Amino acid sequence: MSDTIEKIKCLIIGSGPAGYTAAIYAARANMNPILYQGMQPGGQLTTTNEVENFPGYVDGVTGPEMMVQLQEQAKRFGADIRDGWATKVDFSGDIHKVWINDSIELHCETVIISTGATAKYLGLPSEQHYLNMGGGVSACAVCDGFFYRNQEVVIVGAGDSACEEAHYLSKLCKKVTMLVRSEKFRASKIMEERVRKTENIEILMNHDTVEVLGDSNVVHAIKALNKTTGETIEIPATGFFVAIGHKPNTDIFKDYITLDETGYIINTPGTSNTNVAGVFVAGDAADHVYRQAITAAGTGCMAALDAERYLASKE
Repeated sequence: MSDTIEKIKCLIIGSGPAGYTAAIYAARANMNPILYQGMQPGGQLTTTNEVENFPGYVDGVTGPEMMVQLQEQAKRFGADIRDGWATKVDFSGDIHKVWINDSIELHCETVIISTGATAKYLGLPSEQHYLNMGGGVSACAVCDGFFYRNQEVVIVGAGDSACEEAHYLSKLCKKVTMLVRSEKFRASKIMEERVRKTENIEILMNHDTVEVLGDSNVVHAIKALNKTTGETIEIPATGFFVAIGHKPNTDIFKDYITLDETGYIINTPGTSNTNVAGVFVAGDAADHVYRQAITAAGTGCMAALDAERYLASKE
């Protein structure tokens, strides 16, 4: 427990497009924002090799480079960007209490939560290798499918999101092989029928991914196990998409903030407001539908504007 308490007008928990955009707007509004970057400074985009769909970057940009630019832009307007992550909160009173690294106690007039969500992966060493290489493995078809146009890819998953991403990839790729780990889909019937009726999607039920194969730099096949027959097959592919869900990074807020059944923060529609006055949410911590850098940035703007209006109403 800290011996001293720091009083803050606007605290932003988490970085990425949502957090940094909130910091830019809050700083320009003279809210003196302090942003703690979290355990993954820059968020999920720091693991993305190329970003080509964010407006303004004609030739594209790498995820890490884009995050550095957003951070520097926030600093330019006076945002205080700090290392560290929130480990505990107490939103039971008018003053919102947040602890950083279990030691620093902050008393905040407003809090913007931009802690994001973490994609779930299978955990295979080969999967993690190509993910860390920045190419060949992805958890976002909308983000990265463009790089695999006219190629063959594999996607693993069985829910609505997996079906939606497989269908999206089918419009870009020569062939999409969908690995479903059980004997049935978890998706709605309409989504299942959509992929089943798509000619260039091949569905392999009851198959597990064994290994992502390649030359250490480029993926060229996926090894899969038919759990019914015990047969192992190699599926030619240059890309491997994992669509088994995301986990929102919201556990420390659950005693105070209303979450949905999977842990996403529920905000008032059309705003960034949570159920706690003075606490706002931006980015993937509340968004399980779009999960794009541009939408995260937009909600970061909304959260800062909502926080500014909240502070003005208290004067």
